[in-house]
Amino acid sequence: MNRKFFYFSLVAIAISGCSNTNKKQAIGDFEYAEKQEAKNLTIPQGMKAPKRYDDYAISNDINHQGPVGENVDVRAPSLVLPVAASTRVESTNSEAKIWFDQALDDVELKSFLLTALEEQLAGDGVTLDVIDAENGIYESQWYNVTKESGWLFKDVTSQENYRYRYTFESKPHGRSVALMVSLVDYIKTDEQGKSSDIDLIDKQRAEIAMLNEIVSQVDYKYRKQAKENRLLRANQKLVSIGENADNQPAYIVEMEIDLLWSNMPIFFEDHGFTVSDLNESKKIYYVDFVKPNIGLWDMLWGDEVPVIELDDDKYQFILQSHGEGDEQTSVTILDKDGNPLSSQVLNAIFEVVEPGLSFRGL
Repeated sequence: MNRKFFYFSLVAIAISGCSNTNKKQAIGDFEYAEKQEAKNLTIPQGMKAPKRYDDYAISNDINHQGPVGENVDVRAPSLVLPVAASTRVESTNSEAKIWFDQALDDVELKSFLLTALEEQLAGDGVTLDVIDAENGIYESQWYNVTKESGWLFKDVTSQENYRYRYTFESKPHGRSVALMVSLVDYIKTDEQGKSSDIDLIDKQRAEIAMLNEIVSQVDYKYRKQAKENRLLRANQKLVSIGENADNQPAYIVEMEIDLLWSNMPIFFEDHGFTVSDLNESKKIYYVDFVKPNIGLWDMLWGDEVPVIELDDDKYQFILQSHGEGDEQTSVTILDKDGNPLSSQVLNAIFEVVEPGLSFRGL
């Protein structure tokens, strides 16, 4: 029993030893920091000095006040990550700052970014204070980070408190907005007492980490908006049955005529039509229709394309701009004799034609 307790103690010590590793510091000894620079060779009188190369010589004009040995912070530098759409970082700027360019035309960019900031802080359980709304200055309440030690029984070893300032900078046109994060207050309480000092590297890392959290939140909101737009388009009826300019039955498509013209070959290929000729100036496609055969494997795997119930024959698809604007196009289908298909026929095949001319699967 005592032996088991001894082994258990060793494991506990090993775990606690690993948790106390200083990740800022390099692993190993620091004897190199105590080494003195070798003196120049003394050449006896009458002897020729060997040739000397200065390719790797280190100038004495360096910072002799910087950290040495175990005081050197070996962590990789923190970087601002422009992961959201239309974000960029100024290469000459070492601050925690990033530029956002307009990615959504239907929202005001600064308001969108401010909402993302508020949502990020709310998710962290921190409120946002308005300092100067006109000049785009906001500050957070305190972030509290607690460090604990122990395995079975937890003890609080230190607590760090951070408070940030968020500054927005807008271009005159409003389509480019910068966000800068700065740490304005810091308090650390540990076994040595309370301190309001923070290492400059740790300060910069905290600012960049906070900025990257906000950029990630903006990216999430962009993706969410894109998903909502796709769902809206998927559920939107872009095709209806109406009449063309000559009062003939036709499909009315919510799409500009040149865009619909260029996409029509996709519709034809997916639904059994083969283009035999076309007249681009008059926007007419001459097609041959052969009803697709649905094979057994298509039925088993669910890969079959819905079939348009028309006779195998020749048809014409005539596109015309519809309405006052240029955002609608009428599609009139003529049979081999040049007669437009009736409203009854258009209604009968509407369930297949509507998603096809909406290009919903693309």
